[in-house]
Parts: sequence; C-alpha cells; structure tokens
Amino acid sequence: MPKCNNRFSLKALAAAVSATVALGVVALPTLSHADETACSPFTPLIKGQEDLVYVWTLGVEGIGDGSDKLVTVDVRHGSKTFGKVINSLSVGGRGEAHHMGFSDDRRYMWAGALDSNKMFVFDIGTDPSKPKLVRTITDLVEKTGYVGPHTFYALPGRMMIQALSNAKDHGGVTGIAVYSNDGKFISKHDMPTTKVGGVQGDGYGYDIGINPQKNVLLTSSFTGWNNYMMDLGKMVKDPDAMKHFGNTMAMWNLKTMEPMKVFDVPGAPLEIRWSLKKGDNWAVTATALTSQLYVIKQDKNGEWQSHDVATIGNPADIPLPVDISITADGKGLWVNTFMDGMTRYWDFHDPMHPKEVFKEKIGSQVNMVSQSFDGKRVYYTTSLLGNWDKKGKDDEQFLKMYKWNGKKLSHVFTIDFYKEKLGRAHHMKFQALNLSKLKPLAAAESQDLDSLKLALTEPKGK
Repeated sequence: MPKCNNRFSLKALAAAVSATVALGVVALPTLSHADETACSPFTPLIKGQEDLVYVWTLGVEGIGDGSDKLVTVDVRHGSKTFGKVINSLSVGGRGEAHHMGFSDDRRYMWAGALDSNKMFVFDIGTDPSKPKLVRTITDLVEKTGYVGPHTFYALPGRMMIQALSNAKDHGGVTGIAVYSNDGKFISKHDMPTTKVGGVQGDGYGYDIGINPQKNVLLTSSFTGWNNYMMDLGKMVKDPDAMKHFGNTMAMWNLKTMEPMKVFDVPGAPLEIRWSLKKGDNWAVTATALTSQLYVIKQDKNGEWQSHDVATIGNPADIPLPVDISITADGKGLWVNTFMDGMTRYWDFHDPMHPKEVFKEKIGSQVNMVSQSFDGKRVYYTTSLLGNWDKKGKDDEQFLKMYKWNGKKLSHVFTIDFYKEKLGRAHHMKFQALNLSKLKPLAAAESQDLDSLKLALTEPKGK
C-alpha cells in the first residue's frame, strides 16, 4: 500500500490533533466537492443569481429526527424567507451523508452516503423549493465491489460516481461507477494500480474533473473506509493508518476510460478544479496532508505535467487544506483550511505562480466553500465527517453567506444547523427556480454527446 510522503512529521500531526482532542476538538483533512464552477460541464449552470442553496446534511443522534437530510435555503434577495430554511427532507437513518451532484439536465440531484453506500436521487425540477426523494439505489457494492460513493459527476444521460473504498478490505483501492440517469448500473472502471506514464498508480480515488475540449478526465486520491470511518484521534496515532492515503492523480481518456498518465502528487490531493476560461488547459488541486497547491497543465508538446506551485499557510502549523473553489474566469481561487477555520483567496492570473492576497477566519472549523458563478457571493459550511469534526464548543455547524467585492468579505447571514435541529452541514449546491433558460458551458457544446454516451456503455475493469 502507498506511503504518505508528508512534508511534516507524523509525530507533529499526532501532537497537534492530540492537543485539540484534549480541548474537546478534533480535525483533519476533509472530503469535499462543492461550488457552481465545480459542476460538470454537461450540466446547465446558473450564471446569474442563484435562488436556492441545497445543503446535504449529516444526521446526529438526539438532534431533530437524527436522519441525514437535504436542506433547502432561500437566498433570493427581497424574499420574506431570505436566509431561512424553507424545506428539510429526511432520507431515514444515518449513512454518513457526504456529496451530491446534478444530473445533466439539472432536474435531479444524486447524493451519496459513505458508510451505508446508498445513493439517493431527488427530483429538484418539478418544484425546486421542495425536493422529492424519487429513487434510492442500493446495488453499488453488489455491482462493482466499491464502497463509499463520493463524487457525483454528470455525463450525457449518465452519472459518473467516484468511490473511495472497496468491499474486500475497506482500503483505498477503488474505482469509478457509471449509472444511467434512471438508476441502472452500466459499467465500472478500476483506478490504476500499475505504472502509467512511468508513475505507479496507487488505486485510490477521490474527485473527478472533466475537460471536454481536451477529451480528458482527471482524478485525485484520498483514503479508504478504514480511515474515513475511524475516530480521528485514534487514526492519527496509528502509524499504519497514516500510511494509507493516496499520493497520485490520474489523467484518463474520457471516451475510452483508459488511464493515460499517473502523476506523483503526494499528500492526498483532493478537489479538482479545471479553469473554465476559454483556451486554458490546466486544473488545480490542493493536498490535504502536505498543504500544497498543484497545477496539472499541458506543456508545449501537449503532454500533461504536474507542478507544485504554492504552499498554503505554514505546513508546520497543520492548516489542513480542504475545499477549493475556482472563479469562472480562472483568475482566482478560494482555499479553505479546516484546522484554523480560515478561508484564503489566491490570485491565479499566473497559475504557475499564484499568490495569496486575502484571508479571513470563518469559524472554529470550516470545510466547504461555494462561490456563485459571478463571484459576488461566497457560502461556507463546516462538517467534514461524523468522526472527524471538532468537538465541544468548537463543533460549529453552520451555513454562512458572504458578499465578496474582490477585496473583502461582508457577512450576510448565518444559519446554525444545531440550533435548527438539522445536524451537520456539509455539501452545498445552488438551484434556480426557473430552469428553462439555463444552458451548459460552451466547453460541452462541441462534444459528440451521443458518441460519448455510447463509449461509456461497455463495461470495463475487473
């Protein structure tokens, strides 16, 4: 199994977490994937004012009904319910609710649970303000051998699901599943475990990012069920557990779903954000354990290369980068660090030499960041995983909205999810009440969508 090539010592990490545990606090890198510019290019986007924010929420025993739920918040300026919860839909039970993703018509939302392995499909098109649970899919393990459905990424008529683990040993070796929009399993694609382009694949998975113009899919890596369901304090004191984090990214041919190259990106590279600026040929990620920003970019010969371009905070302080959100023009990047509760804004006019130009503390812990497509509004939530969140007074669970003018954040509202008896606030997605005028990104318009749909129909992998 791969060893984590950390740039700070395991002893330092364990000491930092032990100190927080003593204070009733627990923290470490998160799983995340959220924001309008992170949606699949095959999904229609809201390029103006979003009307609603959905929050996929972890149930907590003894708080409300204790179930995981999809929470709907009104963010229409001038509305009588602006900044308020207007709907809450429980799915029954707790399965470690985590991430969600729109279908290719934005009328359905897929969401997953990392422990129960259930996948839920919500109708968010009939009445966006009142989602309805229309399908629960329970055959992921049976069909693929994978567990931990994490990223949900729309394709034409399809949903691509990146898993985090496997049923055999609950380690990090895993793969990608493809389902039809009506919930039927189509194919599976194992993460590379051999050398591809000279670098050994570790088999780990985490996030998905597609650049249709280049016909490429980029994946990142994290850890398996044995770690993400373990108590955090226990895990960081276990040297063997800390070896089992991903250290690679992989570039795939989108239509053939064959890995083309594996990159050495040590320290658990998490979210993938492609620049949406026309003509750009690069993506960015942040490494949770090594606190670095990496850019994956084509060189002058058309070869994809990975570049370590910046350090986030002081790695010795264990800032723990978690979610990132790129601006629609590719010139800016929000980066959250969980341990210190900070959000940071980076100038990305030169992606090979980005610069941090702003930072602000959002709370005792902060996880996800989602900015509107126009970049004027930024939303934050707090939860990582049920066993990894901070404890005691620092276990804050909220949704916060800010306005951003390019120089400073101005607080607009906060919803306390514990006070509202909703649980732990995790993943966010935006929605419009009128879906008739939404269009996909131009990047997807040049694709032969029928050809792509057909290419992903034949089962691959073991």
